[in-house]
Formats: sequence, structure tokens, C-alpha cells
Amino acid sequence: MTNAIYAVFWLGILIIWGDWRNWRRYYPTILFFMLGDFIYLYLLSDHYPMWRYVPSSGDKEIGITNAHISFSIMILKYPATCLAYLSHFPQHGFLLKLFYYLAWMVIYIMNEMIDLHYHLIKYFNGWNFGWSILFNAVMFLILKIHFHRPVFAWILSAVFIVFLWNSFEVPSSVFR
Repeated sequence: MTNAIYAVFWLGILIIWGDWRNWRRYYPTILFFMLGDFIYLYLLSDHYPMWRYVPSSGDKEIGITNAHISFSIMILKYPATCLAYLSHFPQHGFLLKLFYYLAWMVIYIMNEMIDLHYHLIKYFNGWNFGWSILFNAVMFLILKIHFHRPVFAWILSAVFIVFLWNSFEVPSSVFR
């Protein structure tokens, strides 16, 4: 049930604020966003997770798992985020750009706070809410950079992944 509520919320953002008519402009950044999560799911989710989604009791009853929730996020939340965040990003004014960027961070932070409150997400291996805030800050910055300069965004992402990898002492055994 919770998954359906989130789906409706993100579909609403997509329909109301997303530049879905020009989705092709954002498609590479959407794929970039999804690929990052796929890599996390493949390498870490089962063997050394930082976080995992916990299905609500209603979702659990119909067989929803962490993987299902992750895929629904990739399919709905990430495209909605890219199509709304990038299409309305202010063109001028540093403070306006900063406010807009911070507003999107707050949306994601509030989403995670709701998940924490209702026990829909669980942290592991030293990850905590503070790390999520940092992750969101970097993620929104890199998404914006990727939209304009993809190669530079890949480089920044690799640097951030190495930073996180070392900070959490991820074992090499995750490579299967």
C-alpha cells in the first residue's frame, strides 16, 4: 500500500511539474541516475548494504520486497525527479539556484524521514541519516552537472563512490 502511495505522489510530480513532453532531453540523466542505483543494488544490497527498504505490512502480504521497492523508485521517482528538477532549474541568480537545489534536497530528506518514522527503511554498516543528507546533496549536484557535462559527472561520481567505499570500508568480497 505504501508503495502505491509513493507511486501516486511521484506520478503527480511527473505529470504536474515534469517536462515529460521533452523527456528525450533528460533521458541520459535518467539512465545515469538509474544505473547508480542498479550498481548499488547489485554490489551492496544483498552482501554489504548501506540501507534497505522494508515493505509495510500490507506490501509484505502481497510479496513486495526491497528489490521491488527499489525498482519502483527507479521507474517512477527517478524519472519524475529528473524531469521536474532539471526542467525547472533556475537559469539565473546564485541564491535562486541554491534555494531550488536545497528545496529538492528537502523533498528527498522529508521522504526519508517519513520512511524512517514508519520503519520503511533500515540502515546498515554505519550508514545513518546524516550520510543520506550528504548523499542527497552530492546526488542533486551531480544530476545537474550530468545534464550539461556528462563526462565530468561520471568523474565526480567515481570520486564520490571511492570516498564512500573507503569511508564504509566496503569489502572486496562484494565483487562476485
